[in-house]
Amino acid sequence: MPKNGSHDAPALSRSALIETSVLIVGAGPTGLLQAYLLSRLGVKCTIIERYPQRLAAPKAHALSPRSLEICRQFGLDTNDIRNLGTPRSEAYWVNFITNLSGEHIGRLPYERMDVGVLKHTPEMIHNIPQPTFEDFVHHHLPDDVEIIRSASFLSCHQDATHVITTVKDMNSSKTFEVKSQHLIACDGARSPVRSYLGIECDGEESYETMMTIHFNADLRPIVSQDRVGMLHWVMDPLVSGFVIAYDLSQNQVLICNFDSTKHPVESWSKSLCREVLDCAIGQRTSYEVLSFRPWVLSCKVAREYRSGRVFLAGDAAHSFPPTGGLGLNSGLGDVHNLAYKIAAVQQGWANDQLLDSYGTERHQVANINSQQSVKNGKKIFSLLKVSGATDPDVNRARQNLSESLRSAEQRTSIDKGIQEQQEHFDNLELHIGYVYGSKRVPPHASNYAPKFVPGARLPHVWVEPSDAFRRFLPSPVDLSYVSEMSAADRSRRKYSSLDLCACNAFTVLVGPDNRIQASDLKEIGPVQVPINLVVLHRDFVVQDDEEGRDWLEATGLKRGSAIVVRPDQHILAVSAPDSQWRHLAGLIAEHLCLHVTSSMID
Repeated sequence: MPKNGSHDAPALSRSALIETSVLIVGAGPTGLLQAYLLSRLGVKCTIIERYPQRLAAPKAHALSPRSLEICRQFGLDTNDIRNLGTPRSEAYWVNFITNLSGEHIGRLPYERMDVGVLKHTPEMIHNIPQPTFEDFVHHHLPDDVEIIRSASFLSCHQDATHVITTVKDMNSSKTFEVKSQHLIACDGARSPVRSYLGIECDGEESYETMMTIHFNADLRPIVSQDRVGMLHWVMDPLVSGFVIAYDLSQNQVLICNFDSTKHPVESWSKSLCREVLDCAIGQRTSYEVLSFRPWVLSCKVAREYRSGRVFLAGDAAHSFPPTGGLGLNSGLGDVHNLAYKIAAVQQGWANDQLLDSYGTERHQVANINSQQSVKNGKKIFSLLKVSGATDPDVNRARQNLSESLRSAEQRTSIDKGIQEQQEHFDNLELHIGYVYGSKRVPPHASNYAPKFVPGARLPHVWVEPSDAFRRFLPSPVDLSYVSEMSAADRSRRKYSSLDLCACNAFTVLVGPDNRIQASDLKEIGPVQVPINLVVLHRDFVVQDDEEGRDWLEATGLKRGSAIVVRPDQHILAVSAPDSQWRHLAGLIAEHLCLHVTSSMID
């Protein structure tokens, strides 16, 4: 729940015209986080949402390391987020099974929840039901962010300075208008805003019909301790899907394929859901079917993310199959990229052309994530095929599966097929390794390597800030959930190099002997750009171990280099030793599309 109810209201009795800096269409996780980020940057937002209340059925469940890093940068305490959702101890594995009570076929780690991943990120992946995450962000919205519910987008028109959006009050059927400098569409895969703008998508419109069944069961007596995990891939051919175990005691979702010729959408009922769930569970047990929802599996990326003063983000800009958990996290990455750019333009320290880079940068990420999601889907189908579970006759397919599991030759192929799912459940390179401006497709999504190049997220290393600098940083990382670590190791890992990067300014990292001084950070081009100078050994020290020494060597800070980091924690430039400040200032001005004089880039 929000801190108070003052900013969450129905559309009733609206005035004819509402004025705001940014109108956000859609109060899902992407829209809510966009509003939170912009509000932290001093930009006033209003959200319209067509549903009267939040949908209770969980959808996405995994917050990637990058998504948690974003939350952390903007003051959303990730220690509090970890107290919600699924404990790490119960989310560690992906199990491949005939059904929850049946034969255990194999398993893989679910993403990177090993201690080693903390060399690359301060935030291990965390599983939390989407509605719970939405509630968390909602609760932290400032009171001046108003959410108008039961309000549906109808149309918009724009001029050189504003967007006028016509909105329908779903209760009264009356309309009202919202005047804003920018509009951000976070209104889902069937985005009415995208449709109104006539923006087309590339990719598959639809190729599979899926069913999400939300149910409440105590599965702990059924799922033995050695089978506890986040995902359970049920290979029984009637199910051919997976159980997401948000909480084994009470909250689960089954996502499965279904043959719409045998079971048309209109024929689905709680009775049919129970038939499928009984097969997935494998034994009779008491449970409640809370809801069921058909949807079409699609893989689409919008051709443009911008139309004048209107932007697409999240599922409105891209929709992927659920194979890989890349959809929600891609959306949160979208709004992080867009937030500082909107703020910079509205506050006058960037030219409007900067906003073009949002689509350029995030479109490439969506394309790569889209390709990976399809690749994952094909691999999981290949696994089902080699097991014999894809025969249209369910009884024959079930018999094929049983025989395949008894055949030594077939079992070897099945085991190999499970191992080939690694990329499906470990996408670390996609989550934190993408580089803006690079079209390189990672050869393997699991193999992350730090990159000290323009466009890359500043690589993480554990640091110790000075007492004076610490007051500007987020709360210390709490690694108490990682039981394998010693207390001494935890005490040394409280702050990340990412924590040094301000969300509302460019950060310039320099070594103690660099000639750049705070007095140099003056006007860039015709405006005052917010810039923070962070000095090694004055403001922070890097941990003295192999990772720390490698990080210092790669940055070149001790040799006189400087690193300019954008407000979104991505590297803008790595300078040569003892570069002049005017050169770096020119690169910042160029990024912000400000007027650059020749003297600034000499």
